[in-house]
Amino acid sequence: MILFPNAKINIGLNITERRPDGYHNLETIFYPINLKDALEVVKSDELSFTSSGIDIPGRVEDNLCVKGYHLLKKDFDLPPVKIHLHKNIPIGAGLGGGSADAAFFIRLMNEEFKLGLSAQQMTGYARLLGADCAFFIENKPVYAFEKGDEFENIRLDLSAYKIVLVMPPVHVSTGEAYGGVKPTPVKDSLFDLINEPITEWRKHIKNDFETSIFKNHVEIRGVKAALYQAGAIYASMSGSGASVFGIFDHEPDVEFLKEENEVYFV
Repeated sequence: MILFPNAKINIGLNITERRPDGYHNLETIFYPINLKDALEVVKSDELSFTSSGIDIPGRVEDNLCVKGYHLLKKDFDLPPVKIHLHKNIPIGAGLGGGSADAAFFIRLMNEEFKLGLSAQQMTGYARLLGADCAFFIENKPVYAFEKGDEFENIRLDLSAYKIVLVMPPVHVSTGEAYGGVKPTPVKDSLFDLINEPITEWRKHIKNDFETSIFKNHVEIRGVKAALYQAGAIYASMSGSGASVFGIFDHEPDVEFLKEENEVYFV
């Protein structure tokens, strides 16, 4: 059985406070986009994981899909499976690709082996794998808060716009991203700001990670500026970076960005 895990972008991201457990409370808007991996699971004689496409760093046993299998195995009599992931979503880009793979793995196992899990139950498993994994179970635009794993539904449809995603040849670690931010309570919540006309977003909706990351990585800052120069209504780094997206009301000419970056129309 094959599913196609998709990426997400963050529209706005405010780090509001540091938690006693070491995480941070935040608020953001998660919006799914049409940039996808491919995930296949078949019964096998033993559990295995293979991948193709973009190289996935780290040990196989640390892959979130493998961890997801062992998590479900504690509660269900699962057979061994062969997991194959074709990686297309850039890694370390703030797009949630690994989280999407984990959540879609849970969805796939639930369907393939008829586990009978509800969306709420699958969300519970996904939360144990990572802060934003839970989003990809229902996979629809939400206002996310606390660790990014609590959600309120919002009405947001960007299908009438063109979204361009740019991945510069830069890596931003999670540690670097969080090390450069100072948690600050928000005056105006994204839950309300997202309802403003998109032409107003540039004035009010920000990503707290940008300030320090732009100082350290001028390439990322330059991509955002280039998207605005190309006519974007709104542009922002997604999550903790390094990807940057632009929302356009027309088909933009961004050929010049392809010389040094990966460019996706999503």
